[in-house]
Amino acid sequence: MRRTLRLLANVKPTASAAARARYLEPGQPTGLTGIATHYSPRATLLLLYSRTLEQLRQQFPETSVYRQSVEALTKHRMAIVEAAEPPGLKEWQERASEILAQAAGRTSGPNADYFTEEASEARGRLGAGLDAVRLEAVGDGGQVFIRHDVPKPVDVRLQEWDGEKNEGPNMEGLRGEDERSEGYAAAFDRLPREASGEIEFEPEPQLTADQIEEIENKIGAGLIEEVINMAESELKLIDILHRAKVWEPLEEKPVEGQWTYFERNST
Repeated sequence: MRRTLRLLANVKPTASAAARARYLEPGQPTGLTGIATHYSPRATLLLLYSRTLEQLRQQFPETSVYRQSVEALTKHRMAIVEAAEPPGLKEWQERASEILAQAAGRTSGPNADYFTEEASEARGRLGAGLDAVRLEAVGDGGQVFIRHDVPKPVDVRLQEWDGEKNEGPNMEGLRGEDERSEGYAAAFDRLPREASGEIEFEPEPQLTADQIEEIENKIGAGLIEEVINMAESELKLIDILHRAKVWEPLEEKPVEGQWTYFERNST
C-alpha cells in the first residue's frame, strides 16, 4: 500500500538519459497526510543516529537493557543508510572538506564554534540541503553534519504588531533628517556577506529513488520520512527516560507472586 502511495510523489529524471536514474522531488507529497518528501534524508538520518548513540553513551550505563537494545537497532539502521551512497558523494565530500578547511580560521558568525581545526581536518560524514544549511557537531570525533533547514510558511495575518507606525503606502513631501536616520541605520550597520560568517555549500548529491526504496525495504518501517520521524522521537525519548532514571531499581518493589498469573507456562 505504502509503496503505491510513494508513486504519487513527483519523480524527476536525470539530465543523462543513459543513466536512467530517477530522483524524488523534495517537498512534494508522499501520499501520507502531513508528510512531504524530505530534502536530505541520508544526512538527517546519519545525524539523528549519531546523536542517539552519543546520548546513550553519555546518559545511560552499559548495563541498561534500553541502551543495549536501542544501540543495536540504531547501529543496524545506520549501517543500512551509510551503505547507500548517492552518485558523486565522495567527490562532493572532498570539495566540502576543502571549504571547511578554508573556513576554519573564522571567529565570527553563528557557525564559528564548528569551524575548528579538528572539525576541518575530520572529513566525517557530510550532508547538505538545497537552500539553507546548518552545521551540527556531534560527539568528540570531530564529525560535522550539514543539514537542510526547510523554512516554514509564514502567514502575515497571524504575525503580531511590532509597534511600527502604519503611515500609509507613501508620505507626501521630503522626509526630514530624523525620519531618514531611523531607516538608514540598519543598512549601514549590516555586515557584508564576506564578514557575516555565512558559508555557501553546494547541495549534496541526492539519493536516487531506487536507493531510497532499497533503504525502506531493508529497514522495514515505512517510508524514509516515517523513519526520520521515528528517529527524532527516539532521540527525544532518551532525554525523558534519562530524567526518570529508568535503569535504577524500583522505589516500590513488586509483591512476590504478583505476575505469576500472567506467566506463559506450558504446564
